[in-house]
Amino acid sequence: MKRYKKITPEGTRDLLFEECQARRIVEQKLSEGFASHGFHEVVTPGLEFYDVFDPEYSGIGQEVMYKLTDQRGRLVVMRPDATLPIARLTATRLQNSPRPLRLFYTQPIYRSNPNLTGRSDEVVQTGVELLGAGGKRADLEVIMMAVESLQSCVPDFRLEIGHAGFFRALAQQLPVSEDVREDIRRSIEAKNYPALDMILDTLGDTPSANAIRKLPRLFGGEEVFAEAAALCVGEQPAETLAYLKELYESLTKLGLGDRIIIDLGLVQRNDYYTGVVFSGYVEDYGDALLNGGRYDNLLGCFDSPMSAIGFAVNVDAISKLLLEQGKVGVPEPPELLIHSEDGFEMEGLSYMARQVAEGRCCEYSVFATREEAQESAKQRGIPTLVIVGNTIETLKL
Repeated sequence: MKRYKKITPEGTRDLLFEECQARRIVEQKLSEGFASHGFHEVVTPGLEFYDVFDPEYSGIGQEVMYKLTDQRGRLVVMRPDATLPIARLTATRLQNSPRPLRLFYTQPIYRSNPNLTGRSDEVVQTGVELLGAGGKRADLEVIMMAVESLQSCVPDFRLEIGHAGFFRALAQQLPVSEDVREDIRRSIEAKNYPALDMILDTLGDTPSANAIRKLPRLFGGEEVFAEAAALCVGEQPAETLAYLKELYESLTKLGLGDRIIIDLGLVQRNDYYTGVVFSGYVEDYGDALLNGGRYDNLLGCFDSPMSAIGFAVNVDAISKLLLEQGKVGVPEPPELLIHSEDGFEMEGLSYMARQVAEGRCCEYSVFATREEAQESAKQRGIPTLVIVGNTIETLKL
């Protein structure tokens, strides 16, 4: 029989010292930023009923969820997404609260990655949800918060923006089933051009099929709008493109033109996105550090329809980058090691409490002799040993 008591499950890992420190730094920076914009923290359970994440509206396949049953035999899952539980929370405990609601969170999500692909099954996210607010002002507020969040942690970033409605409007013109439309969306998301071409080749040489074929390559600066306009078939794609251009021009007025990239092939995995979508990247990390967008239909699934927009930041990914860039070092040793002579243990602890109250980092010696304490301090780089007895003796090491 195999024993697994000394290893962690695939897709998970332990964090040590500086890794924990890096995570706390990122969490603190982002949380303080969210709070300074009037957002309030919420925490949802790590376990939720499966119904909260119904694949019909969540876009999360049941095969990626960690599932178990409660004591009544009901199906529950380990939280695979942070937005859906907040939608549930908003529709229940916050249903009578004034709108808009500004909420933020910091908590792990759990998704099974059977092919691994270097991704973790347990990822800490922090993010915001602006609920009960639609329109340009709300979109710009949340996008700017996304920019500020990235700037506070990884200044060398780019933000890609697109619009879920552009792909949806073009896809609705195709004479195919919803399942095939989803296959097309997944092919675009994965930039799997052969798979995309294989599907579209069966549809003939139609304007909508040709437009979707070119969608993943509509990526770049302001010139993308002119290229995309030539592909628009019907009024709705043109309207979504015009709105996206309006957002882009507003953001460039703030000097973000070199950071913002238009990506009309940005079709997020979660199908509940309805409007603007955006993702944040840095050069040294292959996946998105930040994902977000507008999801105006999601709250209706919880019988509380309202407009909403938000984003989530991958805390673990940013923490890893900070460590690789040398921006978070190994934690410093304590300033003092305090050793009590026999019979003076409480005096030693009281002395340490006073030093801690003054803001000094101290450690209490558990060694029997001062020689052992001194040797330990030298080995660990603690610069000062304090001996507490009839008198207080300070030794610089």
